[in-house]
Amino acid sequence: MVGPNGEQVGIVAIRKALDLAREADLDLVEVAPQAKPPVAKLMDYGKYKYESAQKAREARKNQANTALKEIRFRLKIDEHDYETKKGHVTRFLSGGDKVKVMIMFRGREQSRPEMGIKLLNRLAEDVSDLGTVESAPRVDGRNMVMVIAPHKSKSDAKAEARKASSDAKGRGAEVKSRRDRVAAEKNAAPEA
Repeated sequence: MVGPNGEQVGIVAIRKALDLAREADLDLVEVAPQAKPPVAKLMDYGKYKYESAQKAREARKNQANTALKEIRFRLKIDEHDYETKKGHVTRFLSGGDKVKVMIMFRGREQSRPEMGIKLLNRLAEDVSDLGTVESAPRVDGRNMVMVIAPHKSKSDAKAEARKASSDAKGRGAEVKSRRDRVAAEKNAAPEA
């Protein structure tokens, strides 16, 4: 048996262990049932469950979550439409998200996959300063798919920003609206 502070109590009968738990107003929790003899620990089980849930929630919050955004192209895309879609890809990559670029082939376009590869390579070249090709262009049924991932620093910065905002909320330092932020900045700025 293990005591509430982690100290070894020794081999104790079940009845005596339950009496010790009752006296200390704690729970007797079996932590290693396969061991010979089984190991039990005196602890506040409700507190233990709460702390483990808090740790799991904190670990999930600090995990770098990169969403997978999807942009669809046609093989015969006009220059302005291409620039607009490229702008969307740029915005997603600068936000730290992965982008799945898909070219949809129709009819006889399916017999010319090299033109799709050419278009995807052009896009990859245009956004190379923001991201790298994670998976090369591949044919998937009637579509051709390529995934572009942001450079590491961008996705790390996004995760850090999320963590900083969650820390600020935890300390109660949240500002509710843009108007409140502007008012706070005016009050904080020294008058000239």
